[in-house]
Amino acid sequence: MNTKDMILRTPLIVRFCHVFIVILFILTALSGLSLFFPSIKAFGLVLGTPQLVRELHPFLGCIIFVLLMFMLLKLAHHNIPDRDDVKWMKSINKVIAGKEPEDIPIGKYNAGQKFLFWCIMSLISILLITGLIMWRRYFAEYFSIDIIRIAIFFHSVAAIGLILLIIGHAYMAIWVKGSIKGMITGYVSRAWARKNHSKWYKEEMHKVYQAELDAQATTSKSDKQ
Repeated sequence: MNTKDMILRTPLIVRFCHVFIVILFILTALSGLSLFFPSIKAFGLVLGTPQLVRELHPFLGCIIFVLLMFMLLKLAHHNIPDRDDVKWMKSINKVIAGKEPEDIPIGKYNAGQKFLFWCIMSLISILLITGLIMWRRYFAEYFSIDIIRIAIFFHSVAAIGLILLIIGHAYMAIWVKGSIKGMITGYVSRAWARKNHSKWYKEEMHKVYQAELDAQATTSKSDKQ
């Protein structure tokens, strides 16, 4: 792929991590729904027998947590709220109408994406804590029945909330043209970046121009020698 007029938006390691999270999340969500709603136990067949589902579900959840913590380390600094996010939120009606406010400087992620990021990180933390409390084989014996029941409630609410957020995330990725391709290849066009994330685009262009100036200075220095 010719990346001359493209900007790297998502590094390879982050893309791989994202793919693994998606696959594991689907397996974990389906198996969890089959455990919570016996009437749709067929969902759990993706992992095998009901006994195997019960065994594998918590392990998959723990792996997702670890992967998301890796994503947190890689992406948290891009998701810190700032004043421009307030302006973006005030123009939410334009965003919903599909008219991204180009007059508002938007960093690598807009306010909606930042909100989604921190919601996902918060919900996966709740799922981990409550899941460990519920994990009969290893931890449940250390907690009272009442605590386990509370954990089951919050685990269920957090799980449903996370599933809905992920569905919304997928919908938005499809809705914003170029997002899916950007996640697959890692690159987005300069025009896409300028339109959807103008502040980040200017930062990336500054890096490109600075790299070109440094290269020219190095070449000039070599010629003089």
